[in-house]
Amino acid sequence: MATASRQLGVDGFDKDYNINWNWAPARFYEAAVRSEGAEISKGGALVVKTGKHTGRSATDKFVVRDEVTEDKVWWEAADHISAEQFASLREDFEAHMAGVETLYGQDTFGGADIEHRLPVQIITEYAWHGLFVHHLLRQPTAEELETYTPEYTIINLPSFRANPAKHGVRSETVIAVNMKEKVVLIGGTSYAGETKKSVFSIMNYLLPEKQVMPMHCSVNVDDEDNGAIFFGLSGTGKTTLSANPDRTLVGDDEHGWSENGLFNFEGGCYAKMINLSREAEPEIFATSEMWGTILENVVMNPATRELDFANDSLAVNSRGAYDLTAIPNASPTGRCGQPKNLVMLTADAFGVLPPISKLTPQQAMYHFLSGYTAKVAGTEKGVVEPTATFSACFGAPFMPRHPAIYGELLRDFVAKHDVQCWLVNTGWTAGPYGTGHRMPIKDTRAMLNAALDGSINQGEFRKDENFGVMVPIAIEGVDNNLLDPRSTWTDKSAYDAQAHKLVSMFIDNFAKFENRVTDDVKAAAPKVA
Repeated sequence: MATASRQLGVDGFDKDYNINWNWAPARFYEAAVRSEGAEISKGGALVVKTGKHTGRSATDKFVVRDEVTEDKVWWEAADHISAEQFASLREDFEAHMAGVETLYGQDTFGGADIEHRLPVQIITEYAWHGLFVHHLLRQPTAEELETYTPEYTIINLPSFRANPAKHGVRSETVIAVNMKEKVVLIGGTSYAGETKKSVFSIMNYLLPEKQVMPMHCSVNVDDEDNGAIFFGLSGTGKTTLSANPDRTLVGDDEHGWSENGLFNFEGGCYAKMINLSREAEPEIFATSEMWGTILENVVMNPATRELDFANDSLAVNSRGAYDLTAIPNASPTGRCGQPKNLVMLTADAFGVLPPISKLTPQQAMYHFLSGYTAKVAGTEKGVVEPTATFSACFGAPFMPRHPAIYGELLRDFVAKHDVQCWLVNTGWTAGPYGTGHRMPIKDTRAMLNAALDGSINQGEFRKDENFGVMVPIAIEGVDNNLLDPRSTWTDKSAYDAQAHKLVSMFIDNFAKFENRVTDDVKAAAPKVA
């Protein structure tokens, strides 16, 4: 029987499910170790394995195409199933769910802004997934629970297997989103990140109608309440670079930008653990030694229970999930004022882009819509090495609407609040992937600190010959040669060829947006030499 007299907030699932509601983290720990094969590391973290799915199943996500979504979703970039196929999937989910011995239910919020938050009820099959939800979503107070009414429901059953012929999907794995019924069904994958990204996708669908900008970004803030936004896909450094001991962390992955300022969608962090070190990332490393942290696919010595972050035999995309309170300087509210700086992070696999450059508002919209980066190995199933890609808004898989809608919101907010925009390359220098090397994190931090405190603006800039962006000539504590990517290459003609190739890729990719942007944004495009 369901505990605490809670019930599912979605019609149709009317069987007598055994749902444990709103557990405390310690109970999830006990259940995960007792029944799900989870282990406890030397430092107290919960160590789990996700099986064959160690990242998002990008090709297994579907949106129901009906009269509600027909004119709102950008179908060129979204896969769909029919309402009838979803009904069949839902019926099979209900039958399968009735056979699961124990389920875990939580009433949560997506969003720290009281005016714009979304009540989302989440049902999980695994206890450690329940702990993940407890960390990554925002928890209602005891008083709020008394009147809590969910608007959306997410049901995550890893043991469910979809039927492609029957349900209109591609494999046994499915993430099906029904905006009309306000239900998300996740099956066939143990990767916990699917749940949090489903909440993100819903927020990205709903908020633009309220003139609120949803963003795949991290945010931190200085002592004067000046926020900094860090856009970027997984692996570009959002979590690492926003964890700055001199600034307060608002959040590491998903935020909104409203008339009230910036606000975190989440209540925790989901950080990459591969090659984690105490020296390079002390705040994140400390969480790996804490009780409460979930470590996905991190290799552990079976005898000593010590962790080996350099071992990628389970996954390159090993992850740590922890409550924001695990970061010493995290914001208790998840909110801050209007931003002063906006940073777009990209991992340039071609080794062409400068490590930091200043953007005009038009260039900012251009690069936001382009969303150039590299998919990092393991972030998605089947990606085994960095691959150049363009992901509009630095989060296309999670943005249901046309990218221009988010781009226009960004343009308007940047202009209204006089925000300085930067493009930062955390990718390769001295050559492309395979020849060059990743940008040193200490240098990237030094460049970002100079941008955020304004000292970078006191020096001289040069205009990049390929992208037209303004690049600083010198920054204290940074090798000046690093600021000119061409000078780091031994073969300058090879650099020129790579630059020509990358510029052409930008131009070809942006063609699909040209009928949705103004002439000044088109003029911000890079030029083929």
